[in-house]
Amino acid sequence: MATYEPKNILITGAAGFIASHVANRLVRNYPHYKIVVLDKLDYCSSLKNLNPSRASQNLKFVKGDIASADLVNHLLVTESIDTIMHFAAQTHVDNSFGNSFEFTKNNIYGTHVLLEACKVTGQIRRFIHVSTDEVYGETDEDAVVGNHEASQLLPTNPYSATKAGAEMLVMAYGRSYGLPVITTRGNNVYGPNQFPEKLIPKFILLAMRGLPLPIHGDGSNVRSYLYCEDVAEAFEVVLHKGEVGHVYNIGTVKERRVIDVAKDICRLFDLDTEKVIRFVENRPFNDQRYFLDDQKLKRLGWAERTPWEEGLKKTIEWYTTNPDYWGDVTGALLPHPRMLMTPGVERHNWTEEIKSLTSSPAEASTTAPATSTKRATDAPQKPLFKFLIYGRTGWIGGLLGKICEKQGIPYEYGKGRLEERSQLLEDIRNVKPTHVFNAAGVTGRPNVDWCETHKQDTIRTNVVGTLNLADICREQGLLMVNYATGCIFEYDAKHPEGSGIGFKEEDTPNFTGSFYSKTKAMVEELLKEYDNVCTLRVRMPISSDLSNPRNFITKIARYDKVVNIPNSMTILDELLPISIEMAKRDCRGIWNFTNPGVVSHNEILEMYKKYINPDFKWTNFTLEEQAKVIVARRSNNEMDASKLKAEFPQLLSIKDSLIKYVFEPNRKVPAI
Repeated sequence: MATYEPKNILITGAAGFIASHVANRLVRNYPHYKIVVLDKLDYCSSLKNLNPSRASQNLKFVKGDIASADLVNHLLVTESIDTIMHFAAQTHVDNSFGNSFEFTKNNIYGTHVLLEACKVTGQIRRFIHVSTDEVYGETDEDAVVGNHEASQLLPTNPYSATKAGAEMLVMAYGRSYGLPVITTRGNNVYGPNQFPEKLIPKFILLAMRGLPLPIHGDGSNVRSYLYCEDVAEAFEVVLHKGEVGHVYNIGTVKERRVIDVAKDICRLFDLDTEKVIRFVENRPFNDQRYFLDDQKLKRLGWAERTPWEEGLKKTIEWYTTNPDYWGDVTGALLPHPRMLMTPGVERHNWTEEIKSLTSSPAEASTTAPATSTKRATDAPQKPLFKFLIYGRTGWIGGLLGKICEKQGIPYEYGKGRLEERSQLLEDIRNVKPTHVFNAAGVTGRPNVDWCETHKQDTIRTNVVGTLNLADICREQGLLMVNYATGCIFEYDAKHPEGSGIGFKEEDTPNFTGSFYSKTKAMVEELLKEYDNVCTLRVRMPISSDLSNPRNFITKIARYDKVVNIPNSMTILDELLPISIEMAKRDCRGIWNFTNPGVVSHNEILEMYKKYINPDFKWTNFTLEEQAKVIVARRSNNEMDASKLKAEFPQLLSIKDSLIKYVFEPNRKVPAI
């Protein structure tokens, strides 16, 4: 049998669980292969999964969505891709019962985009599509022979239905266009790095926390489990020895009931199963058994290597060593975590809901048993988050500290100067943060005109200092949230005033009227080279504190004359808490950090008159008149906030947010 030798491999979803183990293995074993990783960094994926390979010359990470046809086509051509290993998918069955459309979009449409790109470019020599054993549907309880690769597909839940649908597309493109496709269908996989919505890591983390283990139904459902490294080896074999047009089951004949998995974990943690295991409502439909015939892949030379007991111990050891790897996952530990990490889903106290399972109806006062594992200690658990904040004396930096206190998030302010690399390293060593927030920078006092006569100082902090911090955070594997500015754009022919056409995140800055804006545009462009940075473009910030001299409303209320131009603005009371949530969600890249829509100076002052001071009066003047009393021109623009709105659907428009967060709390004029 001829062995296939790829050159340039695109692995989709490779910051996720299984694909990251495959990517790390290929990078390690085949340094002459170029591995390009495409992942949108959804809630269950993390760049940390690729840490073993990040320093390798043959790995390239691209953040993006397989549903973007332009991006996929661009990557195939520019990276000379000859092989695709397609892992990217929504995979958690519980989530599919709550938001099945997301599964259709990711699993079917995303696969279709990839296939079409392969057809158009005509350069792909292998397309390996990763499917699941669940497409076969439920196996008879008394079956002694598992589903083989030619068995009928009978999916029973929205997740498996979308995977079956994707398989049909793969098969069709193979037959209609001659694409060299191979499909795999695998049993359940477990091991280090897995997001804890899945059964085994969920049970391990619950056991570590002394919380009950919720089991759907009566726990009699049977599943087969393979250790992640064995599965990575299986994909290595399929890549090199798999035949085009064939399907390969990746499975094991060793089966376990869910209740037995829970008991094995309890035993390794020295927990009393009678006290810890709780039976909860079953899924809408829960297949009783999946059973695969694994002989075809074995004939290619693959075999399961890791015994269940050994793999489970390795997995427990990893989670007890890395308890905070995924951050706050209490929502994922619920019995039925339906899209808990999806934007717009309301959060509440998940921990209390989980703890409520510790009591049966007859034992309402029973508390959760304490963990007695030999691997865990009785020391207090480390906090899930700890923030290091720069900009203590600044407006945004000070507000961030107050929000952390309100939310109970441990934080410390950085002591080092951004320009001094050694001081920043010392801060990180001392604080040991999970995230870094940069709200430090030079804006000028009393305004940006100061920067025109202090250019070196402005560069030192806004450019050199910010890059210093981003670079150090990347070395330390930390996400940096950087509060930038949207004052790098001005209305132009493509984005005229009053048109409703805002500047998007990918647009090139066009405003050079002030030195401050030049430095911010410069550093933003350079930060694109750092995949650990979340850049938030703040504009004309406003808060409910109308005594703060930095507040845009406070400023214009004190001016003798004001211009009257519609602008995008940032209501800090609403958006700063969102920035903390963005850090928890591992959001990266550039974001227009403004409320949707625009509001003019006059409209704000009309609200000020209506809510605060009915006797307030003001006078307008033109931009030309304004230019005579300022040193640097001011930026005026509308920014497109649709990306932020899609992530946080509850985000209010600028005018609604002004009323809710600023004027109503400060109302002095009685409502009529």
